[in-house]
Amino acid sequence: MRLSEHMTLAELCKTSVKTEDGNIPSHVHIENLKRLCRWLEALRERVGVPIIINSGYRSPAVNKAVGGVPTSNHQTGCAVDIRVAGLDQAVQYAATLLDISTQWCEDFDEIIIERNARGTYWLHFAVRPEGNRRKIRMTSRLGVEKAKTAHH
Repeated sequence: MRLSEHMTLAELCKTSVKTEDGNIPSHVHIENLKRLCRWLEALRERVGVPIIINSGYRSPAVNKAVGGVPTSNHQTGCAVDIRVAGLDQAVQYAATLLDISTQWCEDFDEIIIERNARGTYWLHFAVRPEGNRRKIRMTSRLGVEKAKTAHH
């Protein structure tokens, strides 16, 4: 099922985690994913390259299995994690999404540049149907091994 010109439902629901619920979104979740895709299509058009999604919709079971926060926008189909080549591209995508927000006079919920313990960056982007907080930040997630050695 196509959610937009370049994005499919399968692409926005893919996961390597197997759960009993099959990570199947509801119709409400699909509408939220379509809203996100509108932004992703605008981002794609402006940066001139395909947007690759690492993670989109996550059922509560999938979200728990991957260590997502209990209030994650992924669980409602309102968030995606976008693959980026590094910090420069993450900043470029974030700035482009801010420009889109300004031009459309529409708010987003979150733009977060994230990095894991291996140094891999991605951009978390979320848009809710209402109550968007316009939260912008950068965060780093330490791996368990690194966190243990940091205390010694």
